[in-house]
Amino acid sequence: MTKDFRWLYGADAGAKLGVSVSSLAVPLTGVAVLAASPLETGVLGMLNTCAFLVIGLPAGAWVDRLRKRPLMVAADLVRAASLVSVPVAQLCGVLTLGQLYAVVLVTGIATVFGDVAAMSFLPALVGKERLTRATSALVSLDGVNQVAGRSLGGFLVAVVTAPMALGVTAASYLWSAFCLARIRFAEPAPSRGPRTSLRHEIGEGLRLVFGHPHLRLIAFEGSLGNCASMMVQVMLPIVFVARFGQPELVLGLFLAAGGAGYLLGSAVAPRLGRRLGERRAIWWSSAVAPCALLLPLVDESVWVAGAAWALTMSKSGAGNVLKVSYRTRVTPEHLLGRMTATMRFLFTGALAVGAGLGGVLGQIAGVDATLWAAASILSSAWLLLGPMRESGKL
Repeated sequence: MTKDFRWLYGADAGAKLGVSVSSLAVPLTGVAVLAASPLETGVLGMLNTCAFLVIGLPAGAWVDRLRKRPLMVAADLVRAASLVSVPVAQLCGVLTLGQLYAVVLVTGIATVFGDVAAMSFLPALVGKERLTRATSALVSLDGVNQVAGRSLGGFLVAVVTAPMALGVTAASYLWSAFCLARIRFAEPAPSRGPRTSLRHEIGEGLRLVFGHPHLRLIAFEGSLGNCASMMVQVMLPIVFVARFGQPELVLGLFLAAGGAGYLLGSAVAPRLGRRLGERRAIWWSSAVAPCALLLPLVDESVWVAGAAWALTMSKSGAGNVLKVSYRTRVTPEHLLGRMTATMRFLFTGALAVGAGLGGVLGQIAGVDATLWAAASILSSAWLLLGPMRESGKL
């Protein structure tokens, strides 16, 4: 890969480290520092992703009109500034749940633009012929960060408290912005076709995703899986910290097991795609989904539940490599931003729904019932991909 891709890789490493640490430090700040209830914890998780529901679709049309790298740098700087306010407020003794809600919402909005721009920038930087290899490298990095970042997050929270750990997240986004600024690739100007209304451009992205038989299946399966996965993750801090009284490091190690599975899945995905074809590989890589039914056994055996979480996340790792590459290949270049935004609107919007649903169910029916409901969805959603199993190689 080129030097520019290595700078992009470094930027992605920094940003993903920040995401891994903050995904643990933010809910633990709410639960352990601000005594958030299950419902408030669910709202916190929902605000982290609801920006995609509010501005996700128009963001795709806006990104298609602009150069991508400046947007990515701006998104990193906004996230860094927002997150650093949490440890500052904690040091001053004025941190509140309301501020944490606001910080999560602002970082979520910045993430909308940063992620959509990044997904559209990568094919231009590396070319479609090297896209699968580049995607695998970045998704594998995500797995590494889920292992190292979650473990580091648990360690930092245990040593310096959850709010202070968010300072690491802010620094990681500054590093990401620095790496992006070092890229020398002359990004081509966006296509200057006839300017249409924002509603029309959003509609083009929606029609592409829901009109394509395989993109539609990927959208539905991914949305259900994300919803259920977030229901599980909203409950985990309550299970480990509030119910069992375990140190935060134990929760970090449990989540790191999922990161190890994610890394394994992303590593084998390119070989699986070459052997079976991307479409069939997407289906077969999801066949471990029923093991999610072991997740609610965390009360009886944290080891069994941890293994189930690792296998569940291996499906996500392989799927992300294969699905992103396939989606990009079948999408016209001028619609990449809108396709990405539509998918992220559905996937990340499903995370918001899952967080809110998990919080409500946890408050009304209890943690155990919520885990069983989520596990049932995770174990069966992959069946939607059945028609892709019969497709030929791509």
